[in-house]
Amino acid sequence: MTGIVKRIAMWSGPRNLSTALMYSFAARGDCAVWDEPFYAAYLAATGIDHPMRQAVIDAGLQDAATVAAACLGPVPDEKPVFYQKHMTMHMVPEFDRTFLQGLTNVFLIRHPAHVVASYAKKREQPTLTDIGFVQQAALFDEVAQRQGHAPLVIDSRDIRESPEVALTALCRELGIRFTTAMLRWPAGPKPHDGIWAPHWYNAVHNSTGFEEAEAGLPELSAAEQALADTAQPYYDQLFAHKISIASKYA
Repeated sequence: MTGIVKRIAMWSGPRNLSTALMYSFAARGDCAVWDEPFYAAYLAATGIDHPMRQAVIDAGLQDAATVAAACLGPVPDEKPVFYQKHMTMHMVPEFDRTFLQGLTNVFLIRHPAHVVASYAKKREQPTLTDIGFVQQAALFDEVAQRQGHAPLVIDSRDIRESPEVALTALCRELGIRFTTAMLRWPAGPKPHDGIWAPHWYNAVHNSTGFEEAEAGLPELSAAEQALADTAQPYYDQLFAHKISIASKYA
C-alpha cells in the first residue's frame, strides 16, 4: 500500500453474496466497510415500503449528496482500504452519479434464479425493480462510459467455488494484497451491519466463511421463473465481462 486510499464500491442486487463479501473485506484488518450507504436516501426518495423502513430512514443519511460526499470523504479509523457495499437499486435516477469517478467500481453478480429464490424467502412477490438486475446493467454501462472501459465484474459462484483463488484474483485486479484473513470471520452480528440486519442477515450471521457453490438451479414457481427469465439478459451482459479466474490465476 502507498498511503493512497483504495475506495472500493461493490455494486450488486440483493441476495448476491454481498454481505458475506463485505464481512470478508472487513476481516482483512486494514479495511473500513460501509453497509449500503444509500439505503435511507433511497427509501426517503422513493417512498417504497421495505421491512424496517422507518428505522432504516431514521438511522441513515437521507440526503443522497451527503452520502456521495461521505463515500469520498475521510475513511473511518484512517484505514487504507474503504469498502462500500452498494445496492444498485438504491441509485435512483435523480441521484447525482459524479462521485462514481472517485471510486473503484466493481460489480458482483449472481444467477437470477438463485437471487429470486433467495429474495422470495424474505419478501413476497419480488419484482424486477426489487432484485436490481436492470439497474446493475445500466450502472455498469454508465461506469464503463465514464472510465472508457468495462469495470471489474466478479461472479458470486466463482467466490463460493474457490474463495481463495477468486479473492486473490479480485485483489490483484484491485491493486491490493490478498490475505487469508478474508476467508474467515466470526459468527454473529457485526458492528458494521446496517440496522436492517435482523431481517436480512440471519443466514450470514450463522456463517464463518463462504458457503459451497450451489449444485444446480433452484425450483421456482411459474411467476418466479418468469421473473428470473426476464432478469437473465442483464446478468448475461455482465457475465461476459467477469474476471476469468481459471485462465488468469489458476
